[in-house]
Amino acid sequence: MSNPKTFRPWLPEQAWLLPPSPIDWLPMDHLVFFLLDLIDQLDLDPILQLYRQKDARGEKAYDPRMMVVLLLYAYCVGMPSSRKIERACYEDLPFRVLSGNQQPDHTRISEFRRRHLELLEDLFVQVLRLCQKSGLVQMGHVALDGTKVEANASIHKAMSHERMEKSEQQLRQEMRALLRKAEIIDAQEDGRYGKGKRGSELPEELQRRESRLKKIRQAKAELEAESAAAQARRRQKQADAAATEAEQGDDDSKEKLSSRANQKQQRADTARALALQKLQETGIDPETVGLGEADPQAMPTRGLPSNAQGKPSPKAQRNFTDPDSHVMKCGNGYIQGYNAQAAVDSKHQVIVAIGVSNQAPDVEHLVPMLERIEASTGTMPATFIADAGYWSEANAKACSDRGIDAYISTGRQKHGQLPPPSRGPVPKDLDAKGTMARKLRSKNGREVYARRKAIVEPVFGQTKENRGLRRFLLRGLEKVNGEWSLMSTSHNLLKLFRFSWAVT
Repeated sequence: MSNPKTFRPWLPEQAWLLPPSPIDWLPMDHLVFFLLDLIDQLDLDPILQLYRQKDARGEKAYDPRMMVVLLLYAYCVGMPSSRKIERACYEDLPFRVLSGNQQPDHTRISEFRRRHLELLEDLFVQVLRLCQKSGLVQMGHVALDGTKVEANASIHKAMSHERMEKSEQQLRQEMRALLRKAEIIDAQEDGRYGKGKRGSELPEELQRRESRLKKIRQAKAELEAESAAAQARRRQKQADAAATEAEQGDDDSKEKLSSRANQKQQRADTARALALQKLQETGIDPETVGLGEADPQAMPTRGLPSNAQGKPSPKAQRNFTDPDSHVMKCGNGYIQGYNAQAAVDSKHQVIVAIGVSNQAPDVEHLVPMLERIEASTGTMPATFIADAGYWSEANAKACSDRGIDAYISTGRQKHGQLPPPSRGPVPKDLDAKGTMARKLRSKNGREVYARRKAIVEPVFGQTKENRGLRRFLLRGLEKVNGEWSLMSTSHNLLKLFRFSWAVT
């Protein structure tokens, strides 16, 4: 007779005589232990200082170090939702180990992130410096690219300026009709019950229309203010170009050019004063629309179409849910979203600079991103690679002035089609675009530019596909910048974590 098949003991309700340490339940090469060791190397004093300034009495707050490491791990595993983090602190062992078996409420997690978002952005540079010390960053080849990410707003919640004006007029007419109807009913009730016998609030239908009219008027005023700011920026660019032309002109035309430059500057000053007035009336910060103090690292803002007086064109739109977001074209149509930029080093795909804007075209992002690369790493890349969306003569000159060997595509190639090789001597009258195109057609140029897809595009694939960043959770350009910073910081943390274990 054969022995019956036996199994390992399974007693899920069996109590432990001595409770085991939760740390023993995770392998020693787990990301959790790397983050617990890393947290002591990060400078969290600005966050801790805010807590030291508070009254020591009252309910004790969760340790800010625990909250920071909890957020970092959540972004590393693609779980930025505060409600999912709260649930994981009950159900997921790594989260329980990180939190010391504490379960912060999702409102506290969300509030901590919101309150310290600007300070959490500084962690990107701190982690990047750790990557540099570990030898993960070489700054030999750096590639720049942008990806469109959906905003936490529906594209159907956007309204054009033309539709705003029509809706405003229609709602005014409807409200007048409802008010006339209410007056007739009041007169009938006065005749029936006597004057002054009863008062009531506005009818519910009238309240709805009044609320909609108020929102549309506010959005219309904000759209007009933003369009005026865009017109002021365009006027200033024209004035700066005219001033440069006047400085470079010969003696015969200098007086005429200077007079023209002065006129353009006067128009720019007038447009700026009008824009600032409208921005003040609507409560919009001038810095968020590019009218603050000049900052070389400032990302471009969307240029809304407008006429010469700064009035928005009929097709100019503004979203009611997230006014900072913009309609952008992507691979599968149009989205309501943001343009997230990243500069990536070739050695280990470490992100060396980041930025977010609501400007869909990439061309105006190149110079600010170069400034951010230098600010975050302390140096400029030896070789810089970007696709055709970044090409302009001004951008090529900006790279040349900084001593960067730039490879910027001057036009899009069909998939699988190689550019014709450059042969013969360089023409004497070749302009900047022709020079760059010839450089990219050389054997070395083709090899260097071909590396772009293997440097920066996998980073977006890892961020969107592996960690699920298809839509930002937060609203507003400032908060979205903080969320993109946290996602990029966690990307670099994962690179540092895997490199540390590969070395050991």
